[in-house]
Amino acid sequence: MQFNVKAMIPAVAVLASLISAPAFSEIKVGVLDFGRLIEQSPQGKAMIEALRNEAAAKQRELQTQATTLQGKRDKLVRDRATMTADQISRAEKELRDGERDLARRQAEVNDDFNARRNEEMNKLQRTLIEEVQTYSRAQSFDLVVTDGVIYATTSLDITPAVLQNLESKAAKPAAR
Repeated sequence: MQFNVKAMIPAVAVLASLISAPAFSEIKVGVLDFGRLIEQSPQGKAMIEALRNEAAAKQRELQTQATTLQGKRDKLVRDRATMTADQISRAEKELRDGERDLARRQAEVNDDFNARRNEEMNKLQRTLIEEVQTYSRAQSFDLVVTDGVIYATTSLDITPAVLQNLESKAAKPAAR
C-alpha cells in the first residue's frame, strides 16, 4: 500500500491545527505576593496585634520577676559585709534558684509564643488561601502563582485586588 504524500498534507495540517488549538487559547495568569498578603491583610494585622498583646502581658510578668531578682542581687551586694556566712549562702542559693526559675519561665514563654504563632499562622494561611481561590475562580483565572516568581508585570499582580476583598470582608462585620 502506497501513500500519496501530497494528498495527506491538507489532512495533516487540519489535524495539527486541531491538536494545537488549546495551546493557543488565552490563559489567564495571576501572580500573588503571599507574604505581602499576610502582612497587609486585616486578618494578618489582627493576628499580629493579638499575638503582640498576649506576649506583652507575659513579658511584663517576666520583667517583674527579673526586677525582683535584681533587687535581691543588689541587696546581697549592699548588705554582704554585715551578713553571716549562713545568710550569704542562703541569699546566693535563693538568687541561683530565682535565676534558674526565670530562665525556665522565659524558655516556656518563648515556646508557648512560638506554638501560638505557628497555630495562628496556619489558620491565617488557610483563610488567605481560601480567599485567593475564591477570588481566582470569580475572576476566571486559570493559574495563580506565588513564591519563586522572579519577575512579573504589575498587570499580573492580583495581590491588591485580593487585599481589597479581604478588607471589605473585614469591614462588614464591624459595620453591624
